[in-house]
Amino acid sequence: MASDTIIKITGVSKLFSNSIQALRDFSLSVKKDEFVSLVGPNGCGKSTILRIIAGLIKPTDGILEVLLSNSNKLKKDNNSAVGFVFQKATLMPWATVFNNVWLPLRLNNITKREAQPIIMEHLELLGLAQFANSYPKELSGGMSMLVSIARALVLRPQLLLMDEPFSALDEITRFKLNDVLLRIHVEKKIAIILVTHSIYEAVYLSNRVILMSSRPGRVLGNFSVESTSTLRCEDFRNSPMYHYCYQTISSKLKEHMKEGTI
Repeated sequence: MASDTIIKITGVSKLFSNSIQALRDFSLSVKKDEFVSLVGPNGCGKSTILRIIAGLIKPTDGILEVLLSNSNKLKKDNNSAVGFVFQKATLMPWATVFNNVWLPLRLNNITKREAQPIIMEHLELLGLAQFANSYPKELSGGMSMLVSIARALVLRPQLLLMDEPFSALDEITRFKLNDVLLRIHVEKKIAIILVTHSIYEAVYLSNRVILMSSRPGRVLGNFSVESTSTLRCEDFRNSPMYHYCYQTISSKLKEHMKEGTI
């Protein structure tokens, strides 16, 4: 195994208690600092993969290797080397933005005084510093998701798992948050695995796009996305490479659908 590999999934299957086979013989490796997106039909097991990596559920068969160090002094257990952003922001409505972001630190016995510079560092990174004392009801949907991302980042994870975090947002806000996410990826040097239904979004954000089959999910294609720029911008959306990658993945998915497997 390559020394820079942090996640290796080999032949993983998942059969739930209700007899639904979510995954079958799914394999994937992810390197440190890599941005990987999972796309595919509804119900193909994309979210199940994230939950298996996070340790929230166990695979029925196969091997999961999580090769993350626990060197950061903020982390009291190996699970905190992984951050998770869910589809909904799930903020505590009675708590300020500051206290919502403090939550994982507080659970790791970090006092508010110790946490203050860490929290403000991440709020400033996400453009939320002036809203530290605001409550969730005072925030837009996009801002609430940024708070959720800040909360996932404060323990300085090496891997960020994101389950369709932008699906409920309008297109303009979604594009803005895509750029924020790219900046986080570059500045924090963090590996990201994103689940999305948007091939456009996956190609714009990712080093690699994994196309999954309909349930039970398996890998249909593993597509590299090349870019001349370290930090992508709007110009990349208009580039021949962007459109080539989109068309290639989209055509593969359409071919799969014509086979009657969806």
